Amino acid sequence: MTYYAGVDTDIFPGDERLDWLKANTNLSWCAYYLAPAPSHADTSWMGRRPALCGQGWNLVPVYVGQQTTGPGSHEVDASHGQADGAQAASLAQAEQFPPRSAIFLDWEDGSSPQPGSLAYIGAWVQAVIEGGFQPGLYCSHARAAEMAAYAATLDPAPQLRIWVWRVSTSTPHVYAGDIRQLAPADPAESGYPSAVLWQFEQDCELSLPGSPCDGMEVDLSWSAAADPASAIDSAVQQRQ
Repeated sequence: MTYYAGVDTDIFPGDERLDWLKANTNLSWCAYYLAPAPSHADTSWMGRRPALCGQGWNLVPVYVGQQTTGPGSHEVDASHGQADGAQAASLAQAEQFPPRSAIFLDWEDGSSPQPGSLAYIGAWVQAVIEGGFQPGLYCSHARAAEMAAYAATLDPAPQLRIWVWRVSTSTPHVYAGDIRQLAPADPAESGYPSAVLWQFEQDCELSLPGSPCDGMEVDLSWSAAADPASAIDSAVQQRQ
């Protein structure tokens, strides 16, 4: 099976850097931050979808909603979940993502979710569906099974697309691998067999002397799908 590498940086890194990465690596998709969102005010990605698609990138919309840990807004309840999910769908529509594309809620808390957290996530999921899109969730591999089980209790039960993180360190570090040719890995090896995407590197700095990407800080992931946000993808359907 073929796997597809992706890059994630929450602040738009510039056309020159993304153009270089597309031309000189096997990266095929990148995260696309919908904003303003409750815990991500920066709007630097917005309005850039046509140009990035023209460069050949597949784009994965990410929405950084309410959080229970770290920086950002912390109003975690069902009413905010509904409002935030509706906003995420509206932003994705404004950016002309196709109907039923997956939008990923960025959930940073790696601990077991409390009732308020589940109520927020559930309401967000349902609002995204009502807005014409599919729900996705970015979370710890250790929480993915819990999140999927909870989603299955919703009415109607969504096909929740899950992007997990499992990394050796979250401390900033220089990337030791070869970004020009990332060695493929199955997201199922992340610790959650149904993962569609696996973030295997966080806060890594690229060492590429002479290139515009030298010193660029990124997160790196593998996907089972060429276009992880696509509404119809057989690799995704096999894992849901």
